[in-house]
Amino acid sequence: MSWKLGRRRPGEPAGGLAGDRAGDPGSALAGDRADEQTPGIPAFRRPPGRLRRRLGATVRLLAALTIVGGLYTAMAPGITRAEDTPPLSTAAEQGKRLYETTCVTCHGPQAGGVPGRGPSLIGAGSAAVEFQVGTGRMPMAQQEAQAEEKPPLYTWDQARQIGAYIQALGGGPEIPGGELVDTSDEAIARGGEIFRINCSACHGFGLGGGALSSGKYAPSLENVSPRVLYAAMLTGPQNMPVFGDNQLTPDEKRAVIGYVTTLQKDKDPGGFGLARLGPVPEALVIFLVGMVLLVFSTLWIAGKS
Repeated sequence: MSWKLGRRRPGEPAGGLAGDRAGDPGSALAGDRADEQTPGIPAFRRPPGRLRRRLGATVRLLAALTIVGGLYTAMAPGITRAEDTPPLSTAAEQGKRLYETTCVTCHGPQAGGVPGRGPSLIGAGSAAVEFQVGTGRMPMAQQEAQAEEKPPLYTWDQARQIGAYIQALGGGPEIPGGELVDTSDEAIARGGEIFRINCSACHGFGLGGGALSSGKYAPSLENVSPRVLYAAMLTGPQNMPVFGDNQLTPDEKRAVIGYVTTLQKDKDPGGFGLARLGPVPEALVIFLVGMVLLVFSTLWIAGKS
């Protein structure tokens, strides 16, 4: 039996096929709701609702972010280490081998120090290493009040290589390149003034050094090279204060070194210094010689009269 368009079969709900073809929105929405609530359609075949779609999108986004974050966490430390630790120079590589031979026992594999043996060298800089190693103060023979200068274990070139390795690890003060001595008249005068104010109390006016408290001492400067002098002022070893560039400018350091080298060449710039023992022997000589001259003068005047 055929049915005419627009009629509905017995039992067919109103707004069915005719309503849909007529484009009635209310009829279509009613049909969708009827389908969702139809008991005959399984739940897994029904189209997801708006809330379920939003939850699914959120879960997928979180999963994607978790995967990307995990990959970045796994790869970022290697990238950071590669950026923070540039390759060592040739001198630093050689210095590392020397460091691992003798220094690692007291200062640790990464120069972080060993409790009870040696301090950390991070931030000490190449200047301190050159001073300590180049003068033989390091490695120390034993723990004592002060590292004593002795015949060096390494040459100056090797000391500079170890210094380059320590510099690469943690940075710190470096001895600048170029000339380290200024021997002009103006610089010597300025350097002498700075030396007498800051250095002579410990090292003496004649560079002879002197004893300090607690078994320590200020070493003699009579045979010290300009590079050692500059490194000592820059790093302040033992009891010596640190004269950084904020305390003494590089030009002032060169002036002090110029004054010291002048004294090294001319032991008695003011004349006969009586072994540079200080003002007491000079006063005794003046007193004795003056008294003898005074007595002879008195006798000569008495004889004439």
